Amino acid sequence: MVSDIAYKKMLWHSRRGMWELDILLLPFAENLLHSLEPAEQQLYERLLEEEDQDLFACLVERATHPDPAIQALVVRIREYAASGVRRPH
Repeated sequence: MVSDIAYKKMLWHSRRGMWELDILLLPFAENLLHSLEPAEQQLYERLLEEEDQDLFACLVERATHPDPAIQALVVRIREYAASGVRRPH
């Protein structure tokens, strides 16, 4: 399980320079990050290292991430966003 400091760091890095990424990443991170397996949490950290434009392209299905494990996480984030879950206010 991720430490509280690492969790807060990933939440902070989920806030991107693009509003479109924020609305996809923040609800996923806020609601599911703690429940991910440690390996999935590491994948999420790696995902956050991507440039905004590349990340956006993957999340809106304009591109496929070259790493199949990260691509699977991208699909999971996309499906979570499509489920209608919103950020708590």
